[in-house]
Amino acid sequence: MSPTETETLDPRVRRTRQSIVEAFTDLLDQKGFQAVSVQDITQQAGINRATFYAHFPDKFALLQRFVEEEFHQEVEKRMLNACQYSNHNLHELIVAVCEFVGNTHERCPVSEEHFQSLVEAQVRTQVHGLLNHWLEKIPTIAGTPVSRERAATAASWAIYGLATEWSRASRQPPVAQYADEVVPLVAANLGLTIELA
Repeated sequence: MSPTETETLDPRVRRTRQSIVEAFTDLLDQKGFQAVSVQDITQQAGINRATFYAHFPDKFALLQRFVEEEFHQEVEKRMLNACQYSNHNLHELIVAVCEFVGNTHERCPVSEEHFQSLVEAQVRTQVHGLLNHWLEKIPTIAGTPVSRERAATAASWAIYGLATEWSRASRQPPVAQYADEVVPLVAANLGLTIELA
């Protein structure tokens, strides 16, 4: 279910789902993903297990939904889903991914592999979709036989990998400075020259 589909839900269903997500968020910060159980979530949210399972099949589905919504909000906050390709928008996307990945690494340790792999999959999927959307508006990808799909795939992997490197660095440069440095690398993955505005 996409964030826009959530808006069409019955208000009671939305409130219940929101209380589940809030309980999950609190517990995630307190205990980490591995230690959180469905019982913990239902107790924190003040609901029974049947209500939880009416909304989510398990805590992994809840995690997926949580990451999807959180990153979607980050993109919407920056209005990137309403934009087209420009170096500035690419820069803002890199900043958004770096900050999001950094926050998730703070929230859950890197050792929680399932959490980290789900974050990676969700973020890369959304970044890929956004890049594809931007590339569709460009008549041709300059000087390359690579399809838009492959260019978006390469760039989404590059952005996520660079964000991970930034978030794990012992001496992080300011995120905007880091994004300035890596925009040419990501633009190259898109088959675009840095001169393209």
